Amino acid sequence: MISESVLEPLVRRWSKFTELREVDRKAILALPYRLKEVGRDQHLVREGQEPQNCCLILSGFAFRHKVTRDGARQIISIHLPGEFIDLQNSLLGVADHNVQTLTRAEVALVPRTELQDMMEKHRGAARAMWIDTLIDSSIFREWVVNVGRRDAQTRVAHLLCELMLRMEAAGLTREHGYELPLTQAQLADATGLTPVHVNRVLKGLREKGLISLEARSLRILDLEGLQDVGDFSELYLHHQVQPPQSRPVTA
Repeated sequence: MISESVLEPLVRRWSKFTELREVDRKAILALPYRLKEVGRDQHLVREGQEPQNCCLILSGFAFRHKVTRDGARQIISIHLPGEFIDLQNSLLGVADHNVQTLTRAEVALVPRTELQDMMEKHRGAARAMWIDTLIDSSIFREWVVNVGRRDAQTRVAHLLCELMLRMEAAGLTREHGYELPLTQAQLADATGLTPVHVNRVLKGLREKGLISLEARSLRILDLEGLQDVGDFSELYLHHQVQPPQSRPVTA
C-alpha cells in the first residue's frame, strides 16, 4: 500500500478553491518540507521575525495572536490540520503577529523561496494560495465584527458555530460535536472577554439546551438555535467556492 504524501491534504484543500491542473498538483506535491513535532503553547512564528519557512499544520491546532504593550493578548484566528497558518509570510518579509500551538502538533515547514518559485511558475497553484489568504481575510473581518459589535453570549456562540463548521469540513467532528482545543482563558482572549464572563456564557448556553461541554468535549445539541443566538451565517467561510471553468486556449 502506497502511503499518502504529506502534502496531499493541501492539494485537496486547494482543489476546492480553484481548478488545479496536473502540473499544478505535481508542483505542490514536489514542494520540499521539513517535518517538526511541536509541544503545546510553543511559538511557530514570532512577531518581528523574518520567517524562512511557511508552516502547514498536519495534526493539532494553532492560533494567531497579537499582544499589546501592557501584555494583553488578542487571539485573532484558530487554525486546523491541513491549513497553512502563515501563508502571507511567503511574500511579506517580516511577521506582524505571533503564531502558537494550542495543542501538541506536527507541522511541515516549507521554505518560502520554494513557494515563491511555485507561484511564479504555476498559475493554478498561485491562484489557490491567493484564494486561501483571501478566505483568511474574510474570517478576520468577521472576527472584528464579532469582538467589536456583538454581545458576550453572541460572540461565544458565533465562535463555537464557526469551529463546528470548519472542523466538520476538515473531518474532525463526531456525534454533532468536537474536541474544543481552547481553554476558557483562550476563549476569553478570542472574544475580548474575561474567563469568568466566558464561564457564565457557557453555563447559559448549556442551560438553554444548546450545547453540552465536558472535559473539553463540546457537543452541539441545537445547531440552528446556537446559530440564531450567535448571529451566525457561514457565508464568510466560503466553503462553497466553485472552481472556475477552464478558459479555451486561443491561438
